[in-house]
Amino acid sequence: MSDPVFDIFIVGGGINGCGIARDAAGRGFSVCLVEMNDLASGTSSASTKLIHGGLRYLEHYEFRLVRESLKEREVLWAMAPHIIWPLRFVLPHHKGLRPAWLLRLGLFLYDHIGGRKRLPPTATRNLRKDPLGAVLKPGHAKAFEYSDCWVDDARLVVLTARDAADLGAEIHTRTRLTSAHREGDHWEITTVNDAGQTRTARARMLVNAAGPWVSEVLSGLIGGNESHDVRLVKGSHIVVRRLYDDPRCFFFQNADGRIFFSIPYQGDFTLIGTTDQDFDGDPASVDISPAEIDYLLEAANQYFSDPIDKDDIVWTYSGVRPLYNDGASKAQEATRDYVLKHTGGKGTPALLNVFGGKLTTYRRLAESALEHIESALGRRKPRWTAHSSLPGGGFAVDGFEAEVEGLRAQYPFLAARDAERLTRAYGTLARAILGDARTPQDLGPDFGCGLTGAEVRHLVEHEWARSAQDILWRRSKLGLYGERIDGPALAAFVRDMVDAPNP
Repeated sequence: MSDPVFDIFIVGGGINGCGIARDAAGRGFSVCLVEMNDLASGTSSASTKLIHGGLRYLEHYEFRLVRESLKEREVLWAMAPHIIWPLRFVLPHHKGLRPAWLLRLGLFLYDHIGGRKRLPPTATRNLRKDPLGAVLKPGHAKAFEYSDCWVDDARLVVLTARDAADLGAEIHTRTRLTSAHREGDHWEITTVNDAGQTRTARARMLVNAAGPWVSEVLSGLIGGNESHDVRLVKGSHIVVRRLYDDPRCFFFQNADGRIFFSIPYQGDFTLIGTTDQDFDGDPASVDISPAEIDYLLEAANQYFSDPIDKDDIVWTYSGVRPLYNDGASKAQEATRDYVLKHTGGKGTPALLNVFGGKLTTYRRLAESALEHIESALGRRKPRWTAHSSLPGGGFAVDGFEAEVEGLRAQYPFLAARDAERLTRAYGTLARAILGDARTPQDLGPDFGCGLTGAEVRHLVEHEWARSAQDILWRRSKLGLYGERIDGPALAAFVRDMVDAPNP
């Protein structure tokens, strides 16, 4: 049997690789994507979980990036209103740091350069009267409140990959690229999966979207020499028990010029982050350092009236951002913009390397990548993603509560919290998971916190989950609930499904 031939072969199952795969498949290209681990197992699941313009990027004069990001907030919200929704951020004025007039000027630009339509504008708040001010130490009187959006980052990646597959793309997780070389007008590609099975394929174009491993793929497997274009920057977060009941977030200034967020998280927790420091090591083994924990605790304790200590931390996570190396002296000043480098074409199989990028601009990055792809392979269909929906997201941006109510009406045995969690994760597809169930027992084993066999079966069969870790920390964040989840039973259930022979 001859090797399969694709128009495009993509390395990397993070948000950029999956975004390019989805856009390309929707334009009629044949696509294969390989990811050496699970989808969103690297940088794309280690973000601050925001769809945002990047208020602090204005200080570094990245106006194009901010404007594009601001415009994308409402586009992405409409695409996936189950996993993306608006948040309000409270930015306290801190004497001795950025002056109030500068903050207000930045927020004026933030409100007006990005075509904001649905999100509410900036407002001034008196923290002595606002209930949220009570959780802060005395001395913070004035604050500005503005809009951005939240996103479940790992689910954004998985749903993007799911849509790409539904459009015809092949998605292979736990599959590593072992070699790629040009042969005439195509690439000869070899991969191996975690079962040791080797596969060969051919492709007219190769896209290197390997994130922190983009240089390794370029120099080690393809033979390029552009590793100097990548600057690895580590960002870490801590998750603590819920600090306050208000749904709003804080955007804090730190004395070193950095900023950090405090965000209500998964109902029962608060997310605090992030750090920014250059990283020199294996991205696969990145972890928060004791110094970073101390930094985040100290920064938070400068503001909150009730002290937070290490015993309050229930989880930490770290990621490595593969930023384009623009020569900035400090990690926090390195550009978050994306850069695409295209070589080949005109009889030579093309290569596209993806540097940088962020969740908010992944759709626009994909459109830019398709411009390069079309220049090499020809144009098939026009742009299409700006008015599309991700799986489960086919309802109005203000229709989430109605979706939850409809789900509970159809499945009255569901607890309110379980109905909300399922709708947040799957949107309209929650009904496909619940099927004809009339009682909780119809959903199979109960692993705790509303996670059932029916949901796990969906994640294995349709979302590439292959382990309990995939489910507890990427397809959901139920791992935060520790012993309330029957981890051994879940692991055994997943293992039996994954090991079962195909019918």
